[in-house]
Amino acid sequence: MKKIRTGDKVMVLTGRDKGKQGTVLRVLEDSRVLVESVNMIKRHTKPNPNKGVTGGIIDREAPIHVSNVALYNPATGKGERVGTRIMQDGNKVRFFRKSGEVADVK
Repeated sequence: MKKIRTGDKVMVLTGRDKGKQGTVLRVLEDSRVLVESVNMIKRHTKPNPNKGVTGGIIDREAPIHVSNVALYNPATGKGERVGTRIMQDGNKVRFFRKSGEVADVK
């Protein structure tokens, strides 16, 4: 079970975007995640009329390593570490390490 999944609200722990919050758009296979409006870069693209792409400078998200983000806990308003736990009914859930409360609410 992965600790950070697509659709999670996370907080950035380090780097130039420290303290920013965003939603995980994609989890990549090399332990990196794309977070909405975090780690923005400028991409210079050439126009391609065959694909209908106009050229110019495009702002887009760059991947950030999963160790530099933490799952956002709405109860405390901070990013916290996450662990996994098997419940009595056999389900595997994520929980916040500091408070012990379950992060996966369905």
